Amino acid sequence: MLTIGSTVLGVNDIARATEFWHGALGYVPREPGDDTWVILVPASGPGPQLALMLSETPVQEHPRIHLDLYADDQAAEVARLIGLGAQGVDWDLYPEDPDFVVLADPDGNRFCVIDKGPR
Repeated sequence: MLTIGSTVLGVNDIARATEFWHGALGYVPREPGDDTWVILVPASGPGPQLALMLSETPVQEHPRIHLDLYADDQAAEVARLIGLGAQGVDWDLYPEDPDFVVLADPDGNRFCVIDKGPR
């Protein structure tokens, strides 16, 4: 049997990415990492792991894999994430009435903030 252990993001600066994702999700290093790799886990207990790996690969404009973060208050979370260093993305693939906002982390990795509220 196989299970997914971690989602891995390539980043340019492990320390900066760790700080951003800690602020965004409250995740903490599972064990001391180094300047090439760290695995982040929820501080509150079990949950999906997010690994950060040093990478020199350019960011894809339309990535094939990305994170979807679910928000009870999408506008507040988008503002909070931008305050932590995320950037808005001029996304050319939005549908007519999107329930998501595309952002990029400080390394340019794209992710979506999904509105969990009623539509």
